[in-house]
Parts: sequence; structure tokens; C-alpha cells
Amino acid sequence: MTVEFRIISIGTLSHNRLWGESQAARTAHATTTLVVEGERRILVDPSLPAEVLAARYNERTGGRLEDVTDVFCTTLRPVHRRGLAALESADWWAGEQELETYGRHLAHLADSADRLSEEDAHLVESDRRLLERFRPAPEKLSPQVHLFPLTGASPGSAGLLLTPPTQSVVIAGDAAVTCDHIIRGQVWSGCVDTDQAGESLRDILEVADIIVPGHDNLMFSPRRLV
Repeated sequence: MTVEFRIISIGTLSHNRLWGESQAARTAHATTTLVVEGERRILVDPSLPAEVLAARYNERTGGRLEDVTDVFCTTLRPVHRRGLAALESADWWAGEQELETYGRHLAHLADSADRLSEEDAHLVESDRRLLERFRPAPEKLSPQVHLFPLTGASPGSAGLLLTPPTQSVVIAGDAAVTCDHIIRGQVWSGCVDTDQAGESLRDILEVADIIVPGHDNLMFSPRRLV
């Protein structure tokens, strides 16, 4: 049985500098993808609010979010995980480095709780409880679904490499943020490490036949079109 994937929701940036935007022009959300292999139904980056995500999932699959067995977040940035509350029955995964880095960030914020507002302190505590639900993703989530470290967009960001028999697919997250960025060989302006992000983008272009960007629709790799 081969691995299959389907875009559940096409994401967008709040503002795209390649379009000449310098301020927020819309609500950002990440591209959400469903990966299916055997009995595993892996939902990547459940970005939409839970109620909206449930409706979109049904529109695209005919199923329910309760059918999802696994969630994988390419990064723990909040915009990539708004819909987690609707996926309590699934196993939650993220890259080990991302989990460790975000955990240290939250611990630092908690140590400064006396300088936080009551609302911010509550958000930190909520994120700490959320983080406890995640587990470090293994090298393979299933036989044809591989963890693909893509650091730079965030300290431990990672995508998934799908290896069906005839082509390779990279679900890239913010390492390849939109089709325009990919075509121009540019990384997202919000990356924590631009040099490392550039290396990750080159890795994607080297490996992928099809790319699922972090905030856009899927595309063929430019290298495959030459």
C-alpha cells in the first residue's frame, strides 16, 4: 500500500513582502495536509480553529477529525496548531529539537512570571500543558513517511518526506513558505536563522518532486521543470 496525501486547507501569510506588503493584510494560517498510509491518518499543521477545521476536513475527505490517528506540527508556532483541541484522541508529534527549544523558551517565560500580565502567565501555563502532550517524532512515522529536519525557520522546524514509488513529496512547513518564495529561492523573512533556512530550502529543492509549502498550495519543484 502506498502513501497518499491531500491538502485540507491552503494557508496564507498575514503579509507577504514579495507582494509589497509590510503590514498584516489578512489572518495568517498554515497549510494543513492529510497524509494516509495504511491505517495511519496523519494531519500536518492543524492551523484553522477547531470548528472550521472540522468542517474543512469533512469537505475534503468526507470524514471526521476523530478519524485522525496522528498530528504532526512542522513547528510549534501557534499559527500552526490552532485546531489541536479537536484532535485530543490522536497522537501528537513534532521534531525533538523543536520540542526542546520551545520547552526552554516556556520555562524562561515562567521564571519571569512576576513580570508577566495575568493573561500572558495563563497563556504560558496553557502552552506548557500543551507541550506535555507532544512526543518527539521518530525517523519514520510510517514506512513511507519520514521525518525531514528543516531547521532555520524555527530552531527545530521539520517537515515530512513522503516516498511513494514514483515521486517524492516534501511537506515543508515554513522552510518553504510560499510558491513565490520557492521559485525565487528566498526564505521567509521571519526565520530565526536565515543561513540555516537557506540550506534547508536547498535540501528541499534537491529531494522533492512535489513541495507542499507552509502557507500556500502545493507545487512541482522548480528543478523538476527545467
